[in-house]
Order: sequence, then C-alpha cells, then structure tokens
Amino acid sequence: MNARALLYSLNLHSLYTSNRPPEKTNLRNLKPAPKSLRVWIYPRNRSGVFRVLVRSSDKRETVVYEDGERVNRNDVVSDSSSSVVVVPWWKEFPKRWVIVLLCFSAFLLCNMDRVNMSIAILPMSAEYGWNPATVGLIQSSFFWGYLLTQIAGGIWADTVGGKMVLGFGVIWWSVATILTPIAAKLGLPFLLVVRAFMGIGEGVAMPAMNNILSKWVPVQERSRSLALVYSGMYLGSVTGLAFSPFLIHQFGWPSVFYSFGSLGTVWLTLWLTKAESSPLEDLTLLPEERKLIADNCASKEPVKSIPWRLILSKPPVWALICCHFCHNWGTFILLTWMPTYYHQVLKFNLMESGLLSVFPWMTMAISANAGGWIADTLVSRGFSVTNVRKIMQTIGFLGPAFFLTQLKHIDSPAMAVLCMACSQGTDAFSQSGLYSNHQDIAPRYSGVLLGLSNTAGVLAGVLGTAATGHILQHGSWDDVFTISVGLYLVGTVVWNLFSTGEKIID
Repeated sequence: MNARALLYSLNLHSLYTSNRPPEKTNLRNLKPAPKSLRVWIYPRNRSGVFRVLVRSSDKRETVVYEDGERVNRNDVVSDSSSSVVVVPWWKEFPKRWVIVLLCFSAFLLCNMDRVNMSIAILPMSAEYGWNPATVGLIQSSFFWGYLLTQIAGGIWADTVGGKMVLGFGVIWWSVATILTPIAAKLGLPFLLVVRAFMGIGEGVAMPAMNNILSKWVPVQERSRSLALVYSGMYLGSVTGLAFSPFLIHQFGWPSVFYSFGSLGTVWLTLWLTKAESSPLEDLTLLPEERKLIADNCASKEPVKSIPWRLILSKPPVWALICCHFCHNWGTFILLTWMPTYYHQVLKFNLMESGLLSVFPWMTMAISANAGGWIADTLVSRGFSVTNVRKIMQTIGFLGPAFFLTQLKHIDSPAMAVLCMACSQGTDAFSQSGLYSNHQDIAPRYSGVLLGLSNTAGVLAGVLGTAATGHILQHGSWDDVFTISVGLYLVGTVVWNLFSTGEKIID
C-alpha cells in the first residue's frame, strides 16, 4: 500500500517530507511519495489520534507528525527490527501526576529530616546531659522557624509561583540538617538556632505545595492527590524512624543528619528540570491534559494582592484555623515524643523504639490514601463537598480521641503500639477533611490560606511539644493524652458547625 492510499483510507492529514505539514488534506493535489519514503502509522490512544513517522533516506532525517503537528524526534523510539515506532510509557504519563509525585518525594524528605531528631535526641541527651525540659526546648525550637514562614511562604508562593518556593525550602532545610551535628558540638544555643533555621525551610513547603496543586490538579482528583502528597510525610516518618536507629548503631548519631540532609540535592536536580509552577508555564504539556486541567481547575490567574479583610471575615476560615490548631497539637506531640514514650513507658530500647514507631506512620500513609479515594468517590457520586469534608474530618478527630483514651487502660506494650497505630490511622482522614478544604473555599489564595491556618497548627506544635516536656517532669503521660483528647473534641464541634466545602472567596 502506498502512502497516498494509506492516508486516504484513514482520512488523516496529508503528509509531506517538508518540515511542516499542510493544515488541510487535499488528496487531488497530493503528489506520490518518493521511493525512499517509509511510513508507519499506529494508534496513539482510543480517541482516533494517529502518529506518523517519515524517514527520508536521502537526508537521513526522521520527522514525526502527530495529528498534523510536528513532534520532537527525541520523544519517540524506533524499533529497527520490526520497523515500529514505540512511545516510552513515561512520555505518556500525565504531567500533573509527575508534579504530585515530586511533591510527595519532597514531603518524604521533609519528615525524614524532621523525625531523625526524635531518635537521635536519645543518645544526644545522654552525651550532653540534657533533662526532659531541655529536650522539649530542642524539639520545639524547630517550630520557631517553622512558624515564621507559614504566611510568608503562602504569599510568596501565590505571587511568584510554587516551584521556586518549594525548591528553596528543600535545599534550605537540607543544609540545616547537615549542620545539626556541628551546631550540637558548639553548644545548645547554636543547636537551637540551626533547628529554627531548619523550620524556616520546612515552613514554606506546605503553602508552596498547596499553591502548585491548586493549579495542576483537577477538582475531581483533589483529595487523592493531596492524600498522596501528605502520605509522603508519613512515609518519611516511617523511613526516618526505621533507618535512624541502624545508622546510629553503626556510624553514630551524626550520620543520620549527614545522610538524610544530602538527599535534598538529588531531589532539587529533578525538581528544577521536571516541574513548573503552573500548566501555563509548561511547554511540554500535551494538549489534551492542558485542556483537562484548564476545564477543571479553579485557580488560573496569578494573585497580585491578598484580600486579608475578606479572608478573615469568613467563619469557615476561622473554623480552619481553630481545627488546624486542635489537630496539630496531638499530631506533633506524637511525632516528636512517640519514641520517648516507647522508651520510658513501654521499656523498649533505642532500636525497638525507632522500629515500633514506624507502624503508626505506616498506618497513616495507608489510611490517608484510602481516605482520599473514598472522598473523591463520594464527590463523584453526588455527595456535596461540604458533607464529605465534614465526614472525613470527624473521623480524623474522633478516631484519635477514642484510641488515646484507651492507652491508660492498657498494660500490654503490643496493645499500646496497636492503639497508637489506630489513633494515627484515623487521624490521617484529616487529609481529605481540613487539609483539602483550603482549595475548596479559596482556590486562588490556597497557599496563603494554608499558611494562615498552619500558623495556628505550628503554634500548637510549639506549645504542645514544649508543654509535654514540662508535664512529664511533674505529671504523667495520661495528662499529656487527656489534653490532646479535649482539643480533638473541641475541633469536632467547631468543624461541623462552621466549615463548608463551597467556594466562598473568588
């Protein structure tokens, strides 16, 4: 079959050996192809779009046209043995999910670099003679810097784009992680400053990520994409808690900070070459994916100014702020103090404390993604976004409250670990509740809004982490858990009374 018959039978654009194909097919004027012309046609997908490869033996040039447009020859692979053009699967993978996976990996590193201190603090406190109050101060110093950059990171991301902000954050906290052992040997004040500097870097991560996903991810994929990204934090905790004891045992506690911190440079290389702040800036994005995102993403125009008065006048915004505080009080206490609880109360050694701390975070990673799929499925089947957010967040509050109350009645270490895992597992449903709500109610200002609510969450981390150290000097772990349960109950009431899933700020 010659080229003219083949094109006629498939009713495709006419094909020439010049650099640009004609816009319309004119079969009467189509000249026969030279003998040196070889043509392969294969279906690219079910939509009826075909890709045509033209190879000129005289010029030794390969030209590829897809649906009438020239395609970069580097984007195809030719199998010379069968004369078939093969498109690599990674070229067909949706670009928006490449962005999601890169954000996931950034959050993986985020918590790896954060939780390594919760393991390393045990040999460090023994070496330097720190008491529980000093340990609490060191653990909370991270949040001093983390608090400073929440709102600033949101404003920065919404105005200049999330790519630059997230890249800055990752390399900043990676350098601070590497400097931690040096600062500890210089003295406590130096360590507190470096930990605060690390918090500055990690503080911009969540607002920047929220800004990026609000532009890249369609509404119907919002819960599962956010759940996947936040599960990176949980898997980062799993990885950090699992490998830290081994590294400390084999190479000493400084090795944890050196090895984890160096991974940030690898991530930054991928981020700078693969990511863009929005689909409008990505020249490699396929037309069909660009259209899908444009039709289903509410956040399109860049932000020039922040309507602070309008934002702060909305009750759902204050519900987010209040509930973020209530949620993070319990979450950050478990994040920073769980290995100590296993070591002091359950009498596990350093290696056991680190490894057993993995299970609650692994449960969170699984539950977060399960909750994301459930939430998106409910929305796609007609449930209102408001009801879905309320259901998911209620589980995220009442589940941990119930399981933490059971710890005081349990004597078995195995059952205590199980209770911790169940508490954290139900807590992860919050990713499809309050953590998805910023993009629901104010998609254009989602970075700022997350920075605003997460400021309250960081305050909870600072106060809760430091207060736990003082409580343990004069009270017990039951007192620590009782405060967390009370805040979970307050958050449940506020969320169900004032939250919404509808857009309230345009």
